[in-house]
Amino acid sequence: MIARVALIGPGGFIGGALARALKEKDIRTIGLGRPEFDLVDPSSVGKLAAALQPDDAVVMLSALTPDKGRDTATLMKNLAMMQHLCAALEKTGAAHFVYFSSDAVYGLGPARVTEETPAAPQDLYGAMHLARELMARALAKIPLLILRPTAVYGAGDTHNGYGPNRFRRVAKKDGRIQLFGAGEERRDHIHVDDVAAIALRCLEHLSTGTLNVATGRSASFAEVAAMVAKHFGTAVKIEGAPRANPVTHRHYDVTNLVKAFPGYRFIALEDGIARCHREESA
Repeated sequence: MIARVALIGPGGFIGGALARALKEKDIRTIGLGRPEFDLVDPSSVGKLAAALQPDDAVVMLSALTPDKGRDTATLMKNLAMMQHLCAALEKTGAAHFVYFSSDAVYGLGPARVTEETPAAPQDLYGAMHLARELMARALAKIPLLILRPTAVYGAGDTHNGYGPNRFRRVAKKDGRIQLFGAGEERRDHIHVDDVAAIALRCLEHLSTGTLNVATGRSASFAEVAAMVAKHFGTAVKIEGAPRANPVTHRHYDVTNLVKAFPGYRFIALEDGIARCHREESA
């Protein structure tokens, strides 16, 4: 039985979806985020320690994403945030710690990924998440779950990453979608409500270890663009562009997720994109 869930970074894209899911289940929740809790500031350690309780399930969602910066300064801020949270948890303890990492820890080398795939980040963002995972693991007395979601989409996302969210914005603004190459690369896209639902089940089961959060089904970016384009009243032009990097594909073996939650059914990509269009057009 969960006593209370403390969301660190409740105002973000995934944090908001998880907060809604917890509310629907009548699970006590506290949101600890800016401006009161600026995790980059060392003073946040004392503030967090005063707000947290030993029987809390703590979910760390707060991070500066690549759209906020890809430089060393951003890396160091992200590491400081995790350092200060871990320092607070060393003071208070917790019943469960869930860290939202990223599939960026794998890099783009392996075409098929499981939880046993070696981490090999290829940029500072991926390296940051891997370092924060190690920092979380150092809290040896607190049961830890690391979630590594793949490309997350849904209404209200502001990250503007290459995929469904960006495609819809540019289609609405410019009447066209531009792909890298012919859009042949295949990726697994997961709706934010599915991410929240899986996280909620992990909290209810006090799950530990590492879990990739993906659907197990990959689609090409050309297919995704076509799914987005069909929801507009006027024709949306889908264009290719010269490719700067080699073609890479990514598929997730979600055997561990299916074993953990065998009855769960993901939102189909086409249905999720249709839902986004309805919600953002309302």
